[in-house]
Amino acid sequence: MKSKNQKPVTNPELLEAIKNMQEDNTPENVNRMIDCVMNAQFITPGNVSKPRPVAKTDKNGSTVMQQETQVQFQLIENQNKEKFFPAFTDREEKEKWKVSEGKDDVIMNFDGYAQVLSDKGCEVQGFVINPFGRSVAFPKSMVMSLKQQKDFKNNSGLQQQTFSADENVQLGDPDPDEYPIDMMASIINFLQERDDVNSAYLKMFKRENDEKPSYLVIVDFEGDKMEEIFKGISTCASPHLSGYQLSMMPYSLPFAQKAVEGVEPFYSAED
Repeated sequence: MKSKNQKPVTNPELLEAIKNMQEDNTPENVNRMIDCVMNAQFITPGNVSKPRPVAKTDKNGSTVMQQETQVQFQLIENQNKEKFFPAFTDREEKEKWKVSEGKDDVIMNFDGYAQVLSDKGCEVQGFVINPFGRSVAFPKSMVMSLKQQKDFKNNSGLQQQTFSADENVQLGDPDPDEYPIDMMASIINFLQERDDVNSAYLKMFKRENDEKPSYLVIVDFEGDKMEEIFKGISTCASPHLSGYQLSMMPYSLPFAQKAVEGVEPFYSAED
């Protein structure tokens, strides 16, 4: 996020993708539009304060002074009085909103909106592209789901624990006689300490060339703490794997949702 940008914000590819999707709502056009949104920059009006010194504590417990800029966003409401970030694709679209005259141009991308929306105290319900033109709304739940899928696809730090949903794998249930009770208990204890995990499921999977199946833990969580959650689960499971491998996947992936259809979670925050 930044308040100034040397190059004007323009999104011709995204505008074309939105037009194509709205005129022909095929899965290909929808996916193309989403891909463009993931790579676009937007203008969100707001008031940007001058940088001021703020005392913060670093990871070593030392107090350091940092320059911090405060941003007060200008929000838009729908008919239900729900607040959204307006995300304008260019200055021309922004100027259609007369209320934004005189406000700073805060340059945002998809990850920036996701970061703000994932804050527990944020009451904004998502963002709307070009609310006074060819508009497309991205509710908070959709933003979080897309962010989880993006992080899963791009996170190289978790390659040991994850696999591509495009792989050809065989799915099954754990053998009742070899159910990893100790591993599950350790993972459940970890998940119970978090307030961003809704549920978790256990399946077995086997690639075509694997000699034995591996554990697959599918996690339904909120926000953008995938790496933190998955690393915590991996730490809990490691002493109890008994020669098996462990992979993890966010529930937001269509592959994951299909894999656990009709399956009871081994952990549920509601229990």
